[in-house]
Amino acid sequence: MPTTAIEGTPRVTTPAALMTAEEMLTYDVPNKRIELVRGRVVVRDLPGLRHGEHAVRITVALSNFLSGDRETSGATQTRGRVFTCDSGFVLARNPDTVRGPDVAYVSRERMPGPVPKGYGEFGPDLVVEIRSPSDRAGAVLAKVGDYLDAGSRLVWVVDPARQIVTLYRDDGSQAILGINDVLDGGDVLRGFTFGLGELFAE
Repeated sequence: MPTTAIEGTPRVTTPAALMTAEEMLTYDVPNKRIELVRGRVVVRDLPGLRHGEHAVRITVALSNFLSGDRETSGATQTRGRVFTCDSGFVLARNPDTVRGPDVAYVSRERMPGPVPKGYGEFGPDLVVEIRSPSDRAGAVLAKVGDYLDAGSRLVWVVDPARQIVTLYRDDGSQAILGINDVLDGGDVLRGFTFGLGELFAE
C-alpha cells in the first residue's frame, strides 16, 4: 500500500502489506528468480550456465542413485523424490518464507503421498544451494539457517569458484570438502556418493 497523506493532517505512512506463500504462486517477475523471505519478495538475476550445469550434475547423480537403489532392492518406489529450483518450499508462516533450493531431495517418509500442487510445507531432507559470484556470504548462511530451522537435515553449499562444498548438518556440525573429496548422503541418503572431481569437471 503506498504512502498516503491528507491535507491538514500529519503525514501517515502505511507499511506495505506482506505477501503470503499463496499469493507468491501467482506472482511473476520475467527473467528473474524470486523467493519470499519473511513476507517480502526477493528478486535475483538468473544465475548463468555454469550454475545450471552443476545443478544438473547433482540432480542426475541423485536421480540415478535412487533409480538404481530401487532396482537393487526390488522396491516399487524410490526412497524419495528429487526437485529443482522451479520448486518451492514454505519454511515459515506469519510472515511466510518460501525458498527454492537449486536441488532438493525429499524422502517418502517426509512426503508419502502425491506431490502437492503448490509448495511443500516443510524443509527438504537434503538441500543443495549453488553459490553464484554475486551471492553474499551472509545471505547464503541465512538460507542455510532457514532450511535447518524448517526441518532440513543436511544442506550442501556448492562453491564452484573455490571448488569446495560446505556441509551443514541439523546437529550443528559442519565440514568443508575439496575437489579430491567425495560427497556422501550420510544418514539422509545412505549409500549415495558423488566425487567432487566429477562435479567440478570442466
